[in-house]
Order: sequence, then C-alpha cells, then structure tokens
Amino acid sequence: MDTNASELQEKIRQQFDFGPYPRIPIDRSPKKQLSLLYFHNLVTPYYLRNHQVINPDQKVILDAGCGTGYGSLTLAEANPGAKIIGIDISEQSLDLARKRLSHYGFDEAEFHQLSIYDLPSAGWEFDYINCDELLYLFPDPAVALKAMKAVLKPQGIIRSNLHSKHQRHLYFRAQEVFHVMGLFDENPEDMEIDIALNTMKALKNNVELKARTWDPKYEREDGKETVLMNYLFQGDKGYTIPDLFAGLREANLEFISMVHWRQWDLMSLFKEPDNLPVFLAMSLPDISVEDRLHLFELLHPVHRLIDFWCGHPEQGQSFTPISEWTLSDWQKAKVHLHPQLNIPDVKQNILKAITELQPFEISRYLPVSGVESLVDSAVASCLLPLFDSPQSMPSLVERWQRLRPVDPVTLEPIAEQKAFDTVKEALMGLENYGYILVEG
Repeated sequence: MDTNASELQEKIRQQFDFGPYPRIPIDRSPKKQLSLLYFHNLVTPYYLRNHQVINPDQKVILDAGCGTGYGSLTLAEANPGAKIIGIDISEQSLDLARKRLSHYGFDEAEFHQLSIYDLPSAGWEFDYINCDELLYLFPDPAVALKAMKAVLKPQGIIRSNLHSKHQRHLYFRAQEVFHVMGLFDENPEDMEIDIALNTMKALKNNVELKARTWDPKYEREDGKETVLMNYLFQGDKGYTIPDLFAGLREANLEFISMVHWRQWDLMSLFKEPDNLPVFLAMSLPDISVEDRLHLFELLHPVHRLIDFWCGHPEQGQSFTPISEWTLSDWQKAKVHLHPQLNIPDVKQNILKAITELQPFEISRYLPVSGVESLVDSAVASCLLPLFDSPQSMPSLVERWQRLRPVDPVTLEPIAEQKAFDTVKEALMGLENYGYILVEG
C-alpha cells in the first residue's frame, strides 16, 4: 500500500471511529426483510451462476468492511449454519458489530481489525465474500478485488459495489464544494457537519445543488450520518460500468450478475420492446453484457450502487437455461422453493389464499423483481409441498392433475400432457423471477 493510500485509509478509519456506520439500533433485526436476506443468501448468486442449489451450512463467509455489523447479522440470518467473519479498520465499529451478533446468539461470529489490503496474509479461505459500500473508497478498486480474490475458494463468489458516477454526480459536486471550503483537510466531525449544514441552508431553495440534494431532515440529530456519508464522505468516488469491467479484468475476475439483475434490464426501458426501431432491433440482441449494462446506466442512471457478483474465471458450472430444456430434462427436474420464502409467515398466507381461492401476491413477500407478481391459487396449492422438501416435476404434475382433473369449460378430463405444460409454464415464470430454483 503506497503512502497516499495509507493516508486515505487513516482518514477513513478516523471518520468511521467518529461516526460508526450504519447507525442501526442493535435491537432492530433483519429477519423480516426478506428481500435483503434474499440478496445476502449464498443460494441466490450460486444458483444464478451454476443453476444448482447450495447448502450454506458450514460455509465460511467474510463480511469485508463490516462496519457496525448489520450486514454481518443479515448474512448470519440468511445463511443458517455458516461461519461469519467480519473485518473492518474501525475498532469503534467492530465493538458494535460484536455486540450486535452476540445479542442475536451468533456467538461464533468473529470480528477482526484488519484492512482488506492485508487479507492475503491472514491465512483464511472463504466460500463467499460480502464487500458492501466499501470498494468505491479504494484509490484503485482492482487492488481490493485482487486481495479478496486471494482468499476466495475456487468456486467462491464475491459481492461488492461501486458508487455510480452518473447517479450520484450531484453529491460529488457537493463534496468538491466542501473540499474547496477546507472541510476535508482534517477528519470531518461536528464542526464540519455544522458548517456544511449552514452552507446548504444559506443557499436559495432554487439553487440546483440544494434543490436536488438537500433535505431538512439532515438538521436532525440522526441526520448527521447522512451528511457524513454524502456531503463529507472521505474517499468517496464515482464509477461507471466500463470502470467496473476494467477492474474485473485487471483482477482476473469473472462477472456473474448484477445483484438486482431484474432492475438492470435494458429492454424494460423501451415502450414497445418487441417493436423497436430497425437499427436497435438488429443491434441490441448481439451486444455484450457490459455494453447492455452501460447503455442502461447512460439512459436511466437510477441506481446509486453498481452492485455486482463476481468470482474466479471459468469456475461456473455449465448449464442449459430451463427455457431450452427438453421433455426429458423436465422429467428429471427437482424444484426448490427459495429459502427466503420458506418461512412460517409466507406459508400461513399462501394457505389463506388457497383456502379463499384468491391469487397469492408472491412479490409482496419477496419484492425482488420490481413488478407485482400474482400466483393463481391452484398454482399456489401445487407449490405447497415445496415448503416441506424439494419436489420432482412428475410429483408436481400429478398434484396438479388432482387439483384440476377436468377442464373448467368443457368438463373433459385434463390430459397429462396439458397438465405437464401448464405446470412447466408456471414454474418457468416463477424461476425467471427467482422465487423457485429448478435443478436438472
């Protein structure tokens, strides 16, 4: 680590010792935040990469830059039986992280004051590394990615993110203002926060920077964290999709997926995706994943974080998408409910929908797709056995035939092939949005 990087790291350490982040009360649990748990569950990215279901029990997970441990707690809740290790450079933050995990009974979790730069010499190996809200603070993100790669098992996965240069450009301008004013010369604390607040309040309301970044709530005591993490954030920097892919190439890591991949769909930006202008219709299908994501961000920079999963190159298992499966493939399929849906509250509500013959709003319990998703009560009933164990495709088809033995219009018996096709279409839709996992 060079002198400039060392000096920046010390400034960042001082900032987080002064204001440990995130300032979430210890008694607030992520247990009911199913979407948050979904993206922290190793099952999710592992399935995206391999189309196989992994058991997180006994896996070793690193929370790199764990802060006060809310992410560590989320990882522990989302991955039952996994060993959680957290590292951070702020001892004040680590103290809160230890208390948080202990409060919830995760006494085997470990927390160490350690820089990501020093990971390669720590003697650890991880199945999953979560590096949330940290990578953008490194002068060279590829260096941090290389350090994490050095302790990642061959089939392991890294989740990390960068601040978006395009979405966050106004806050970077605000930071430049406060750099010019000297508020970054030392570690920003209460005095610098007051100066930043008074400066923004003194501006007319129609001044663009104030109109688009200011909120009167920043003046409250709990607003200090937001001021520090936006107007006065040491080391903060914005990146683009090409920057991300350049960093991955430099670190020799393979892009797996965006974390909120459904919300990065380029085609969703067009009014009529199936009726594009000729040039777009001819060119868009052939462009790379990097170019698709780059175009999305240029057209619609709504994501604060460029949030992604990556891993060692050429370690993903080859698979055929279920949309291309043959009849033989489907007959051998095993269907799983995503673990974050397999909880008592969801089961109770799906039973209620079935009993009342009402559609089941599955997206209410796992809002990962960005759209409302309703499941017909008969389909919901067909999926009910998944709460107990994974099911074979033939068993689900058999269940469907018992639920819908005759055509509701003609009253003729439902043919087995029609039942098979109906169940297959339902499963493909649910798998497409990540609610179920289908193994070949």
